[in-house]
Amino acid sequence: MHARFEKRIEEGLLKIEAACAKRKQNPLLIAQRVGRLLGRNTRAAGLFHVQVEVDSNGSARFRWSKSEQWRDWARLTEGCYLLRSNVIDWTPEELWRAYIQLTEAEDAFRIQKSDLQIRPVWHQKPERVQAHILVCFLAYVLWKTLEAQCRQAGLGDEPRQVFRELSEIALVDVVLPTRNGITLRKRCIGQPNQHQLVLLQHLGLKLPSIPEFALM
Repeated sequence: MHARFEKRIEEGLLKIEAACAKRKQNPLLIAQRVGRLLGRNTRAAGLFHVQVEVDSNGSARFRWSKSEQWRDWARLTEGCYLLRSNVIDWTPEELWRAYIQLTEAEDAFRIQKSDLQIRPVWHQKPERVQAHILVCFLAYVLWKTLEAQCRQAGLGDEPRQVFRELSEIALVDVVLPTRNGITLRKRCIGQPNQHQLVLLQHLGLKLPSIPEFALM
């Protein structure tokens, strides 16, 4: 658990560090980003010492390090799990896997409210509410499918990162009206970079082929 939160914080700090190195950043905004990052990953927040200072040009100077003393303390005080069950024909691994499904159910509720935005439902008619829920449920099924594909492809179990990478592939509709009243429409798909190509190959996905011009 600590390792997972540590990885999230470290990845976030590296992005903030790269942003500060790339261009001038507001120290207050950088401090707020750091605060939000640590607040979302409190399990390992104590491991990191983060300093946001102001240099002579008024831009943010960002430094961070890890405290191995905190890591040792956390290892000694994190405790252990004791699971009891009336199922006697399960192995310890199967019992633990069934227990972990509870946390996956909790994640499902959080995803419905955040990533899929199923609540609040801004509809008045019952059939529209049901249609909205159906679409969000299908989106959640696709989410879990992608998560399983990521796990099988050795990409971890964080589909958000994959979404973030693949969402940068541009999709543009080119519309060309003509003088005779006919409109030509063509969908153009941007070329993925090397990292996106690796993700697509690992997931066994292919970008759709570019169709010819359509007449409208």
